[in-house]
Amino acid sequence: MIASLRGILLVKSPNQAIVECAGVGYEAAISVATFSSLPRPGEEARLHIFTKVAEDQLALFGFAELDEKRLFERLIAVSGIGPKLAITVLSGIAAERLVTAIRGEDHASLVKIPGIGKKTAERIVLELKDKLDDLQGFAAASASARPHLGAVADDALSALINLGYPRPIAQKAIEAALEKDPTAKQSFETLFRAAMSHIR
Repeated sequence: MIASLRGILLVKSPNQAIVECAGVGYEAAISVATFSSLPRPGEEARLHIFTKVAEDQLALFGFAELDEKRLFERLIAVSGIGPKLAITVLSGIAAERLVTAIRGEDHASLVKIPGIGKKTAERIVLELKDKLDDLQGFAAASASARPHLGAVADDALSALINLGYPRPIAQKAIEAALEKDPTAKQSFETLFRAAMSHIR
């Protein structure tokens, strides 16, 4: 099994990376968080790898951080969650916030993630809430989770996600907009436009 890759990053996008090792380009599915951590194409990169072997396919899933890989492995152990959906989950919510939501049995936050319905959210909580203690980095981060930004910000976040933007990117755009103009939180339209400008 391929456990890690280190080589020249040829291509990266929010859901894919290609790393060349000894003349061979390896394609791996990645999350938005890993995408944000990777260097520019042409530079050396390292990914922790989960390898899925099927009858007609060899698929690689890459992670910048070992804890993210471990969280991915916990997710795919849940009934009904395959590797592709697990990557979607990790792109739809910051890992530390996911850990907080699971431990806190926060089903409402989980169902906001693309591809996760009520029953799947309930299964995730039931099967994982007591199995995340070894994810020390995320556990520490979850203890100091970002504060709630208000109803207008929540509405703007939902609107951006509905337009197809990954949750972490939308969240950062809203926070950047509010940092630049704190009064933007008083108007949905103002905050939404400001957040869009930061994404672009």
